[in-house]
Amino acid sequence: MLEAVLVVTGLVLGAAIGGIGAWLIGRSRLTAAHAAERGRLEQRLAALETVEKELGKQLTERQLDLGDLRAALDGERTERARAEERAAAERRNVEDQRRLLDHARAQLADTFRALSADALSQTSGTFLERARETIDAQLRHREQAVEALLRPLQDALRRAEEQVRELEKTRQQAYGGLEEQLRSLAEQSRHLQRETSTLATALRSSQARGRWGEVALRRVVELAGMTEHCDFVEQVTVEGDSGRLRPDMVVRLPAAREVVVDSKVPLAAYLDAVAATTPDARREALARHARELRAHMTQLANRAYWKQFAQSADLVVMFIPGESFVTAAVEADPDLPTDAMARRVVIATPMILFTLLAAVAHGWQQQLVAKSAEDVRRLGQELYERLATLGGHVRGIGQSLEKAVEAYNDAVGSIERRVLPAARRFRDLGAGTRDDIPPLEAIDQGLRRLTAPEFAEQLELAPEASDAGARPRRRAARTADVDRSEDATP
Repeated sequence: MLEAVLVVTGLVLGAAIGGIGAWLIGRSRLTAAHAAERGRLEQRLAALETVEKELGKQLTERQLDLGDLRAALDGERTERARAEERAAAERRNVEDQRRLLDHARAQLADTFRALSADALSQTSGTFLERARETIDAQLRHREQAVEALLRPLQDALRRAEEQVRELEKTRQQAYGGLEEQLRSLAEQSRHLQRETSTLATALRSSQARGRWGEVALRRVVELAGMTEHCDFVEQVTVEGDSGRLRPDMVVRLPAAREVVVDSKVPLAAYLDAVAATTPDARREALARHARELRAHMTQLANRAYWKQFAQSADLVVMFIPGESFVTAAVEADPDLPTDAMARRVVIATPMILFTLLAAVAHGWQQQLVAKSAEDVRRLGQELYERLATLGGHVRGIGQSLEKAVEAYNDAVGSIERRVLPAARRFRDLGAGTRDDIPPLEAIDQGLRRLTAPEFAEQLELAPEASDAGARPRRRAARTADVDRSEDATP
């Protein structure tokens, strides 16, 4: 029994001790929690005090501002009251002046009526007559003046009306013409749209594109001033290592050189790019267009036309009949022109080909000018030689004429010395006629010789014997003249 009591007592004491320990532990924890809560509350209180101070400061500033605003409002109210007082005074002053003016007007009216009645009663008839005459004269004068003033205005209005009618007529005509032009433009637009659609459909055919490229190439060549079969040849067929080759054109260069031109029209992908509705589809079509153009370039480079034509330049021209076709391909493939030149292929648009062919045509012109200059030099040399030969012939004619003149002078001297004296004796004997024999005169004027340096060589080569024979004959002619003059002396 005692043990049980001790056990119970021990349990009670243990429970009491445990309760006291738990209470002490809980109290310590509660104290710590209270301390933490107190710290938080103190912090919040400090923050609230700071906010309160800031709000108090702002409230003070707002109160100061409110005081200033109230002072300004009071000042405005004072000024407004003063202004209202001044306005009321002005209104009163205006009312007083108006009353005075009405009173003065009434007095003046009464005075004028009285004076008018007196004057009219005294001179009513004379005044009315003179007033009527004066008014009529003034009316006529003013009517004339008004008519004179209105006449230019009426003329101007009439001209303005005519101009307005003309402008309206012109406007109606122009509107009708504009409407007709708009209808025609709409019809042309529809026709152009149909033609464009037809052309786009046709150009999707490889044969149509090839034919178009050939026609465009020929037109560019003709615009450059070249002539078929003289400056260029179309569709020339040659046998190459890979079979028969037939370029579209072979352009002849000066110095017996040639350059091969082949037309290519890669247009299907370009048309797809034009018809594309999204940027991605357009970029993909342009990339395909650049690949097709590069494939044509590679194909031309592999054909090596410069090896099949002995006089060809070491390159081939790939003609693309559109500036935009090449531009679009280069945008998608910037290395295309460089790669083409590296493989001896010149990508030529119509403008580039025209410039190239114009330079070739200029070279042909220069060659023709050089050939013409050579022909002129050769013809000049031949003409010079022929002129020299002609000078020799003229010299021979001059010598023959000199001999003929000498023979004529000898004959004249002989006739005058031997024949005429006997004939005169017949006349003296009566056997002659009444008419005298006319005198024969010698030719004393010498021939003009060729003195130009070009004929000096022929003159120096003339035989000296002829000159030696001519001198005695000239002396004999002069002797005959002397004898004739002596015989003629009675």
